[in-house]
Amino acid sequence: MADASSGGREQFASRLGFILISAGCAIGLGNIWRFPYITGEYGGAAFVIMYLVFLVILGLPVMVMEFSVGRASQKSAAKAFGILQPSGKWNWFGWVAFIGCLMLMMFYTTVCGWFLNYVVKMATGAFNGLDPDGVAAVFGTMLADPSELVAWMLFTIILGFLVCSLGLQKGVERITKFMMVCLLILLCVLVVRAVTLPGAEAGLEFYLLPDFGALFAGATPAEQWGHFGEAVYAAMGQAFFTLSLGIAAMEIFGSYIGKDRSLTGEALRVCGLDTFVALMAGLIIFPACMSFGVDAGQGPALVFVTLPSVFEQMPLGQLWGSLFFLFMSFAALSTVIAVFENLIAWSMDKWELPRRKVVARTAALVTVLSLPCALGYNVWADVQLPGIGDIQSIEDFIVSNNLLPLGSLIFVLFCTRKSGWGWENFLKEADAGDGMKFPAAVYPWVKWGIPALIIIILVMGYIPKIAFWMGMA
Repeated sequence: MADASSGGREQFASRLGFILISAGCAIGLGNIWRFPYITGEYGGAAFVIMYLVFLVILGLPVMVMEFSVGRASQKSAAKAFGILQPSGKWNWFGWVAFIGCLMLMMFYTTVCGWFLNYVVKMATGAFNGLDPDGVAAVFGTMLADPSELVAWMLFTIILGFLVCSLGLQKGVERITKFMMVCLLILLCVLVVRAVTLPGAEAGLEFYLLPDFGALFAGATPAEQWGHFGEAVYAAMGQAFFTLSLGIAAMEIFGSYIGKDRSLTGEALRVCGLDTFVALMAGLIIFPACMSFGVDAGQGPALVFVTLPSVFEQMPLGQLWGSLFFLFMSFAALSTVIAVFENLIAWSMDKWELPRRKVVARTAALVTVLSLPCALGYNVWADVQLPGIGDIQSIEDFIVSNNLLPLGSLIFVLFCTRKSGWGWENFLKEADAGDGMKFPAAVYPWVKWGIPALIIIILVMGYIPKIAFWMGMA
């Protein structure tokens, strides 16, 4: 395939490569780390049902739009909006997408390094014989050591850009396909182990049998509707954030595929694979936790503190723990590689530079920008924003609560308004090729309903922050 900088456009070697890589970008910490503990906090199966509903009515249409903008323009977000709407009114969003991907990697590289570090710790027996307090101490020691965090962050960056330097087909597609196949195999092996543990039935019942009364558990009658509203917002936000929409992370992969298949069907397959992995992750975590009497709704500490303690109690727990964190590492690395490719393609399109030069420059930029997060747990631990938290929390808040929803709103407006690309042009591109067509009858929902939900997500994300800040005043 021709290099993009020479006038041609690199493309995936296979349809399977496109699906697996797009899913690999979506499959990450949001649906493997965040999804299980949020599900545990909000009642199990009842929350899962709400999540799936919002995934279909909110996440799927926006993904089709990102793919359509990419395929129609055959460019990254750097030039896509200007090609499809030459007026220039939308060109500014290309920079927002680039900054969003950069900011995501500013903390994602550090957290990915945690998982790679935990593979080694598990395999070498660092958690052997430790109770939960002992595991928490190991985790705390890791965070307090700047050299350890920076070293694993650098290792993540080197791995990611090394893969991208090999090109789209020989690097990104080939390596990500291998990782995704390994991820799915590991996932199935771990699920079989978890559901066959003694007492796993209670975890399966909690996770698979809906009990909408659980959404109100622990709330007084006066608090019940507020508690239910929180669960709905959490399901809506999770369905939205899990697909990495809004910063053109998916748009770039649309630019790498042909017009032989319709984009609604392809997006449905990507969403399906992403959701399958999230649901299967729950089939690992909930049965395992219930089997050993552990609360699965403990929040972020569930993966790094609680689960190592659970594996420690299992027969061959060191092996199962190592496989679990290897699975998590593949999930995180697939996202890192996909977003790195987005940053590289953006720069290649914007400045018409060769891949090798762009890889070197982007790697240096990502390395420098990732340092604050790695140092934010130790050297710069005093850097805090009231109501939000440390450096990692600040970066996550900017991306998750602002850039992702705002970016998705821009894609929706661009694809439905006459001042943008327009509904007819979007439908024509989305429906080109064989397969499922985008339902034109949902136009009112897409034009008005989805923007309304996105605005609700934006506002709801700020309400607790504003309440905190007003309480400080």
